[in-house]
Amino acid sequence: MSDKRFARTLLLFKEEGFKKLQKANVLLLGVGGVGGFVLDCLYRTGIGRICIIDYDSFDETNQNRQIGSFEGLGQKKVQVLSKKYPNIEAIETKITKDFLNDFDFSSFDIVIDAIDDIDAKITLALKIANHTKKQNNYPILLSSTGSAKKLDPSQIQSASIWKTYGDKFARKFREGLKKQGFKGDFLAVFSPEIPKCKELGSFSGVTGSFGLRLASEAISIILQKE
Repeated sequence: MSDKRFARTLLLFKEEGFKKLQKANVLLLGVGGVGGFVLDCLYRTGIGRICIIDYDSFDETNQNRQIGSFEGLGQKKVQVLSKKYPNIEAIETKITKDFLNDFDFSSFDIVIDAIDDIDAKITLALKIANHTKKQNNYPILLSSTGSAKKLDPSQIQSASIWKTYGDKFARKFREGLKKQGFKGDFLAVFSPEIPKCKELGSFSGVTGSFGLRLASEAISIILQKE
């Protein structure tokens, strides 16, 4: 690793903080409009181990918001991004309930959920966040809620999933957790901004800001570790 690459990072985080970043293990589920910016921020900041999981290919309709969608049109996202960000780990698979239930999360410090599917998000929370306080080998979960239909990144917030509000996607997520008897807690990024359209319109200024907020929360957690 070039010293120049992280010269300005070291000025901010100092040697002790940067060593924590280099030792960190982060799993990122979903590398679309939100997840791509999570990856970019974590990689540029110097996170030591980043593993990404996704199954989709880049489509022309992704080009308004997704990193890698111009040069990787028609190609699998994980393949394109693993070339763009050397030395990350990439797993090309559908993020289903069965996959999540069978996957071993114990080697990661943080799992970042940038999945669009609510059922998969609920399964992930049940697998990880219900165990965090009981077993030290389970990672911390950070989750994204709905970033579509919005224009104002200044309204983006982070809070306990139970304290999210003003977002239909987050409400469905909470209701699904309650139905499954979920008793845990985790941090979620959300925006209470009133939707600006009925369809899934999207703006990179918001989806990207969701991703950067998730990455910043992850870095903050890593720096606070003993």
